Amino acid sequence: QVQLVESGGGLVQAGDSRRLSCEVFGLPFSNYGVGWFRQAPGSEREPVIANDWTETRPYYKDSVKGRFTISRDNAKNMVYLQMNSLKPEDTAVYYCVVQLFSPPTIPDRVYYWGQGTQVTVSS
Repeated sequence: QVQLVESGGGLVQAGDSRRLSCEVFGLPFSNYGVGWFRQAPGSEREPVIANDWTETRPYYKDSVKGRFTISRDNAKNMVYLQMNSLKPEDTAVYYCVVQLFSPPTIPDRVYYWGQGTQVTVSS
């Protein structure tokens, strides 16, 4: 069974840092691109950051450039999202996503979604 399990969300203050984690089960993880989407209340789900299976085709939303970093540990089947200098507009449910080889940035092309973890940034 394929399963993506996110953790690390919570309530933080503006300017703080937070690291989200995603553990991936049930697929050959090293062959998949990984990424993170987010969805704020009343908004569409949007891609935030992603990379391909070899970490050579990065994608990032302009508003998170220089603040967010994606990484992976193939030995542990883990994906991480390091978020620095958090802003209230970063408040959203964050979803871990995977796609074979390619960076997952298009919702209809995402192979599998996690259930999400809430990040709330207060000012």
